Parts: sequence; structure tokens; C-alpha cells
Amino acid sequence: MTVGAGLILPAIGLMMLGWLVPRGLSLVFPEGVKALFVLAFVATLVMGVLSMAVWLGLYLVQGLTLAEYFAPGVWDGLWHLLQLAVASALIWGPVLVLSVARLPKHWVEETW
Repeated sequence: MTVGAGLILPAIGLMMLGWLVPRGLSLVFPEGVKALFVLAFVATLVMGVLSMAVWLGLYLVQGLTLAEYFAPGVWDGLWHLLQLAVASALIWGPVLVLSVARLPKHWVEETW
């Protein structure tokens, strides 16, 4: 399997998560503009953590162990995963923005 083919499915998965995470959080958050901004912030943080988990999972699937990955240090490993998560925001970020922007369409109590 080539590197490009091995990254297509995770990219599609991150895009789907970028759509689903705000939808799931909207079930917990109240309706309203302020709550929508907080929801967007929380969804971004959740997607950052999920992106880090996806990247770590890709390393583990390729045969790297947790001990090997974090051998240089826990903070170094987490910093590297954070950098990858920020870079992958180019994939899931626009989808997350579109998902959040559609949430007011389903409001019952509040109006936009």
C-alpha cells in the first residue's frame, strides 16, 4: 500500500468526524448564538484530540509501539501529534465550519 492510499481513508474519516462532532454536541448544547460559538470552540478542541488519536493510530498500525513513539519523551510525542492535528485541520476544519453553520437551521426555540 502506498503512502497516498494509506492516508485517504483517515482523511475521509476526519472529514466525517468534522461533520458529526458538531452535530453530536448540538444535542447537549442549548440553542443560541453564544452557545453556538462555544459549541464551535469545543468541537474544534474535540476534533484536535481526535486528530491526534487518528495520527497515533496510524503510527501504531504501521508497527510502531507506544514505547518507541514516546521514547524521545512524552511531551515531544504529544507536541508532534499536536502539530499533525493542526495540519490536518486543513482537512476537517472547513467541514466543521459548514456543519456548525447549518446548526441554526434546526433550532426550535431560538432564531438566528
